Formats: sequence, C-alpha cells, structure tokens
Amino acid sequence: MAGSGRGSGRPPPPPQYGLRDLLFALLGVGAFAADLVADLWAAASYVRAGHAVWGGLVLLLLGLSSLAVQGFSWAWYQTEPGESDLPPGLRLAALHLLQLGYPYRCCRALRVGWRVCRDETAFEEDQAYAVFLTHDISMLRLFETFLENTPQLTLVLAIILHTNKAELFQGLGICTAFLSVAWSLLDYHQSLRSFLQDKYELRPLSSTIYFLWNFLLVCPRVLAIALFAVLFPYGVALHFLSVWAAMLLWVWLQGTVFMESPRWEWLYRVTVAVILYFCWFNVAKGRTLYRSVIYHGFILVDSMLLAGSSFWYSAPLRERPYLLPVLLVGLFCYMFGLLLRGAYYKWFHPRLQAPCKAAYDEVDAPHGLDEDAVFRAVPAPAPMNRRLYQLAQNHFSVSLQARQNWGNGVMDNMAL
Repeated sequence: MAGSGRGSGRPPPPPQYGLRDLLFALLGVGAFAADLVADLWAAASYVRAGHAVWGGLVLLLLGLSSLAVQGFSWAWYQTEPGESDLPPGLRLAALHLLQLGYPYRCCRALRVGWRVCRDETAFEEDQAYAVFLTHDISMLRLFETFLENTPQLTLVLAIILHTNKAELFQGLGICTAFLSVAWSLLDYHQSLRSFLQDKYELRPLSSTIYFLWNFLLVCPRVLAIALFAVLFPYGVALHFLSVWAAMLLWVWLQGTVFMESPRWEWLYRVTVAVILYFCWFNVAKGRTLYRSVIYHGFILVDSMLLAGSSFWYSAPLRERPYLLPVLLVGLFCYMFGLLLRGAYYKWFHPRLQAPCKAAYDEVDAPHGLDEDAVFRAVPAPAPMNRRLYQLAQNHFSVSLQARQNWGNGVMDNMAL
C-alpha cells in the first residue's frame, strides 16, 4: 500500500480519551470559529478603508488554506475504516465542496468524545476511535495554521510596519496568530508522543518550555519576512516561490509516503514545503541531525539576508524609527529561543525523567532498539491513526525489530 499506511513496526493504540481531551477539542472548535470571524472582520475592515488588495490577500489565504485542508480531509475519509456514523458519499462530498469538511470532523470528534466521556464503561475501540479523530484534527490544524495563520500574520505585520500604526483588530490578530502557531506545534508534538509509553509523554513544565522555544524561533522568521515585504512587496512573492520550490524539491528527494496515492502525496509535499518556509518539520525516517543542521543554517542565513536587505535599503532611521528596535527584538527572540531549546533537551526532555536507560525516543536513537521499550504495549486490534503513527516513527527514528502488516486505520494483528 502506497501512502501513509505503509510503515514498519507494530502500531500501538493511543492513550485513553478523557475530559481534558474533550475540553481541548471544544476549545479547538471555538478557536476555529473565532479565527474565521477575525479573518472576515479583517478583510472587511481593509476593504472599507480603501485597501481592497490587502482584504483580497486575506481572503485568498483563507480560501487556499481551506481548499487544502478540505482536500486532506476528503482523501482521508476515502481510506478510513468503515464507519456507520458517516453520511452517504454524495453528502460527504458536498460538505467538502462547501468547505465544511473540517468543521464536520470537529463536530464528530466532539460527539464521539462526549459519548466516551459520559459512558464510563466505553469499549476500548470507542476510546481509540475518539483519539483517532483527535489526531487527524491535530494534523489538519497544523496544516491550516501554516497555510493561513502564519502567512496572514506576516501580512498583518508588514501592513503595520508600512503604515506605522496598528488597529485593534490587527493587534488581536497578531496575538492570536502567534499563539495559534506555537500551540499547533505543541499539540502536534504531544499527539506524536501519545504513541510512546506514559513515562515519555510531555509534563506540564516540559510542555511550557517546548511551547516557548517554538514561539520564540518562529517570531524572528516572520519578522524578517515582514520587514522585507515592506520594502519589496513583489520581491517577497518571488522569495517565497524560490524557497518554497527548493523545500519542495528537498521533501520530494526524501521520498515521503504519507498519503495513499501519488496524486494526494503531492498535496502533502506542497503543504510541508510551506511549513518548511517558516519552521522545521521532519518528514523522513532516519537520523535527522545533519538534515536539521542544514535546514536551520539555511533559514538563519536567509533570514539574516532578508533583515539585512531591509536595513540596508530602507529610508533613514528617523523616517522608520521602528526598524532597529524590531531587528533587535527579533535577534533577542531567536537567541533566547535557542537557549530555551537547549535547556529543554538538557533538563526538561521526557527521556531524562524516564527510568529505563535502554529506551530512546531521540531522533538519533541507536539502531536495533526494540519498539516495545519505547512504544505502548499492543492489546487487541483497535482503530489507530496510522498517519500520525508513521510521523511519530519518522520523528523519533526508532529502529523497529518487530514488523507486522497493518491495515488502513485498523490494525491487522498478523505477524509476517
């Protein structure tokens, strides 16, 4: 099977679904609705102020991200196990054509999660299915964040720097967008770690540190692009296309097999290339140390060139007094983010709290490590999100000895 279902190793079931998961799902639905309202408010405000191009760009980013997210959702529905609560095929297709596929997924997750939390004697399959839906929503939220929120954040910052003033809706949009980016990364990472044993899951303090260093490393990248866009509004489009094409080539050369068909696989690669334009995202199994160093070195040099060009070709500082403080803030955020990242891996990483010395979940774990030392034990067959499980294997790069065949979303407990 070509696609996300093709992976090695014995896929373990995710953890139990609880009230906290239901609360987070409810907050996610509220955040999605609030973000949609904020985008429409921003677009309407720009148009009323006579800036139709800015309003059109906001709507364009919203539309493109929605199309991509609906595409992923539709493709996944075609390969998920048979589910009695799904509407007929034509109705499901209509929901996605109307850009309602993602909200429908969120509502399904809330309904299933509420049923599981209300029934204390819920079957293990029901528990696993609730988490199955949550994991897909986590991935869709990550895609939507980097296809919409992050580019819109860059656009809003560029507009504020260009006009030297900030409206209320812009300030609120900046705060929510930055938090949404860092939160989606944290939520995605926690979903990956949910396949590991409990002692390897993120604790509250570790989650906070992880959230902060991701937040601080994304900020300088967005600031550098926004500064460049102020002076070169058309040049930033050329810059994006150039870097995006290079990242797309890099992703393709790593031979990703995430989706079920080559056609949908290219949608995944295109999306990942956009994510890589802003931050690191691991897509291939194996040692990632060298790939990470190459990527971060490239992004650092590229961001410095963008910021340096803005500083060199800008008007005198008395006409743009914000420029030097913004550059200093960006530099401080980047350096502090690197320090926090180092502190996270030195003192707060979950592996440091695990009592088992023979288990690893780092990207450069020794080869030959048995998956049972790291991943959860395997009970009876149950619904399992194989897409996220494969990404967990890529991220933690565990060399698995036990190999099994497993079906599309439901584990086939047959040894080879």
